[in-house]
Amino acid sequence: MSSVLPTMRLRLAALVLAAVCLPLGVVLTSGWVMFGMHDDVKVVLVSVGSAGVGLVAALLMARWILRPLEALRGASARLAGGDLGARAAGSGPRELVELSSSFNEMAANIEQLFDARRQLVAWASHDLRTPLASLSGMVEALEDGLAEPEEYVPAIRDQLRILTSLVEDLFELARIDAGELTLQLRESSLGELISNCVRGLSAEAQMRNVRLDAHVNGDPPVLIAPEKVERVLLNLVTNAVRHTPSGGNVTVRVEPRDGTVVVAVEDTGNGLTPLATERMFDRFWRDDESRNRSTGGAGLGLAIAQGIVHAHGGEIWAENRHPGGARVAFTLPLAHAET
Repeated sequence: MSSVLPTMRLRLAALVLAAVCLPLGVVLTSGWVMFGMHDDVKVVLVSVGSAGVGLVAALLMARWILRPLEALRGASARLAGGDLGARAAGSGPRELVELSSSFNEMAANIEQLFDARRQLVAWASHDLRTPLASLSGMVEALEDGLAEPEEYVPAIRDQLRILTSLVEDLFELARIDAGELTLQLRESSLGELISNCVRGLSAEAQMRNVRLDAHVNGDPPVLIAPEKVERVLLNLVTNAVRHTPSGGNVTVRVEPRDGTVVVAVEDTGNGLTPLATERMFDRFWRDDESRNRSTGGAGLGLAIAQGIVHAHGGEIWAENRHPGGARVAFTLPLAHAET
């Protein structure tokens, strides 16, 4: 049937013909049986006239039904042709309105995906350009004999470290987006992870005159990939230390809540702006655009932290504290809740 009537228009036409011809056949047959077709001309004329009126009305109805479908087909053709702003009109029968709404939602998601990809390429290019330009300048100076190797070797090593870190972050994001982030889950102690994190960042906190401590309530066992969660903790605590003024405090708090564990990093800094609260987990976004890769990172750490937390089945969010400062918290599954 699909090969005989390949389009919706032909199928509606066939339905119209069937709807007209079947009653017409019944009328003619009834007239033949009942009246012997003595007045066959009148019967035929009435039947043909009725059939014609029914056919015209049915064709007009079919055209009215097909018009929003044609509009939807046109919008899908424009989207397939590269017009990411193509949208279907939300008119017509209820079923087509629902279909158009689903199509528009899909088109909006595709447009958002392509915008994110363009931004990712632009931002990655920007962050790669700076260390590459620095490396190029130092190599040219060495080639021209304007500097000695020992003068630039440490700087070259630093720039290579920056490039390596950025590339690793991009690969991590690619794995997160593809759903291929590998988690080696095992029962672990958050208290130990947090102690290692605090110990590792204590030197930077002391240099900035920031008090860094932790409060772990009971240390319930969690089912996590420890190295991934440690990366999240290091990122959040490092950000908090760097955004806390001299004499301030940064505290890591852990407490069970509703079958999960909430890990919160709190500081006594200036708090979060409304824009920061909305966008701080966006890729390559920095609250202070004057910061560069060496001082403020590429703006990927929080996006990666969000992906890692979501891969564990948890949630991550940021909010302002009262009376002041910021709080970034995330949840992790309790070990006993998974067994």
